[in-house]
Amino acid sequence: MRPEEAAEIHDFVQSRWTRLVRTAYLLTGDHGEAEDLVQTTLVKAHAAWHRVRSSDNPDAYVRRILVNANAARFRKRRITQLLGAAVPEARVPDATHRVDQRDALLRALARLPARQRAVVVLRYWDDLGEAEVARILGCSVGTVKSQAAKGLAKLRVDPGLNGPQWDSGSDDTSEVLAHGRH
Repeated sequence: MRPEEAAEIHDFVQSRWTRLVRTAYLLTGDHGEAEDLVQTTLVKAHAAWHRVRSSDNPDAYVRRILVNANAARFRKRRITQLLGAAVPEARVPDATHRVDQRDALLRALARLPARQRAVVVLRYWDDLGEAEVARILGCSVGTVKSQAAKGLAKLRVDPGLNGPQWDSGSDDTSEVLAHGRH
């Protein structure tokens, strides 16, 4: 590998690591798995670097690798740890209500089917257009629209998203997702 190509890959990884980990965390629901998923993604991107850098949108190409690598996780048999369905004591509302909201949103996202979760995360959290999401997932814009609508509908009725921590006046789940990015 030429030194300038190695420097280009290094710069790409440095500038995108945080965003990729955040997206992977939303897809996996676990920080450790998210970092592993991003590492797997970047190894695959490195192996195909000539295709990544020559694509029209290298970020979309790498996101596609990320989504596909995440989908591959479900093809493997894994054992998960479930610590409990609910917190044993009641939460007291305080200044950390946004943390509670974020936690509830992450749990609700984890309950969505993988395809709907990928669409909702890419569309509303990463703020990508329908066409770009369709290109990343290798499906039609209509599929993105229907999966987004189904995913948002499930989030709207999710019991974890209807508690007192959501009394902010907004019933629009996509708006809540957009505010979750900040």
